[in-house]
Amino acid sequence: MLGPESKGTWSGARAPNTGPIYQFLKAGQRYCVVAQFADSDGHNHPIGEEWIFLGYSFLPYDDGMSFFVSLDGQHEWRIRLQWRTDEQGEILDNLPRYVAAAT
Repeated sequence: MLGPESKGTWSGARAPNTGPIYQFLKAGQRYCVVAQFADSDGHNHPIGEEWIFLGYSFLPYDDGMSFFVSLDGQHEWRIRLQWRTDEQGEILDNLPRYVAAAT
């Protein structure tokens, strides 16, 4: 997980491979990790970790998925995942098993 960065660093990016909605994740909504996972930077995301989803970006040449989130409502972080079987493919293929809407 990379950050913190100032507001708009990643959420302000607009390109064909970015957006405010990914599957069930919607920008501005709060989500909670329900099954621990490690991102491609080796950062562990424990059960109970909460963040506000800001958007995503996908880089097909590297199978790279980035989720842009805010932990505090003031700064932005980037959660990098690699959509490959030997990396975080399981997480991205089964995202609802790992992340859910916060209650």
